[in-house]
Amino acid sequence: MDFVCAHAGRPATALTRRDVARALLAVPSGVALVAMPDLRRAMMSAGNPLSLAFWDSAKATLSSIESGIATVGDVQRWIESTGTEPILMTPSYFVWPEEDERGPVAAEMYAKLVAYLEERVESGEIDPDALAAGDPGARRAYEELQEHWLSTPLPDGRVPGHAVSDEQDEELFAAWDEEEAFALSELRRIVGELPKKPELPAADLDTAAARLRALLVLPGYPGSVLRACAGFDERPMPDDDKALWLAVAAGIAGPISDLSENGNVLEEFADLDGELSDEDAALANLCAIQHADWLAGVAALARMGPGVLASPERIARLIAESEDIDIDIQDDDDLDATEGLFESVVTLWGYLGIVDEDEVLTPLGWWGLPKALELAWSPTPD
Repeated sequence: MDFVCAHAGRPATALTRRDVARALLAVPSGVALVAMPDLRRAMMSAGNPLSLAFWDSAKATLSSIESGIATVGDVQRWIESTGTEPILMTPSYFVWPEEDERGPVAAEMYAKLVAYLEERVESGEIDPDALAAGDPGARRAYEELQEHWLSTPLPDGRVPGHAVSDEQDEELFAAWDEEEAFALSELRRIVGELPKKPELPAADLDTAAARLRALLVLPGYPGSVLRACAGFDERPMPDDDKALWLAVAAGIAGPISDLSENGNVLEEFADLDGELSDEDAALANLCAIQHADWLAGVAALARMGPGVLASPERIARLIAESEDIDIDIQDDDDLDATEGLFESVVTLWGYLGIVDEDEVLTPLGWWGLPKALELAWSPTPD
């Protein structure tokens, strides 16, 4: 009893089913099973006996854990059946962060929801025994109650679900910016250590820019993807050939916008079993490549110089063998996945003259890839 009260931060008379369940899960299941009869008697002596349905469900769950047949989902469902545990993922796909990953806002909203659910149990609106028995109607009502709370403004105007999601987005963007800044500093260090600095092949740039301008005005792939990468669907193309080429090359490493939705119909988005178009697949692959992979691949090509093979398979190997990044030992599946992502990259590089028809790095690619990556990762002015 002392452990349960300390774990919950409440006296015995105020303990809820959730408090007891969380305390039982905080110790080995065998220990909890042995201690449970004494705990139950102590709760009765304190005038807070809980219910037979709760104790039966606790014994069944702990026994399943001890025998090794309980899944994480089973345990989560049981603790949710206490009536005051927020649902980990609601029917509308709102997901609470893990306890050790919650920011101040998420922790605050989680505590507020627990308090709200405790009030609903006290008023009889939530029936924990029906939840413990697996009653479908009680479960639906429990889910709907939480969905409503998450989407209803608090007295201070904040909508709980939106507030938590906004905080998670801010944390994600901050982590992304930190990773990008580190990758940029490493790129500049690596380029600064090159024994020979790449020079701009002006004639090659003129040829590539002329070909690129012709592609960018055409409908469909690859023009649509290159426009989206550079953000040219939302801003004009620069008149300067060098600026144009670098903007598109940088966009491949960090796409600025999505494809234009012109021509898309609802049925295309609803068909989850349908195959992605070449355009959607290419952009999805570009967005899936991590900063570390870009850094390792481009750094290796910059060191080796023009004339080196830059096929997707070769780039995947260069990344796996790179000493510029910390990377776990990769198996064939990891290499195949990286190769698949860079297939889209190398194809688009070909349209810019970064690689030739044999997927060999050109002098233009040697000069332009580090500059494009630096442009992609440099902070944009406010």
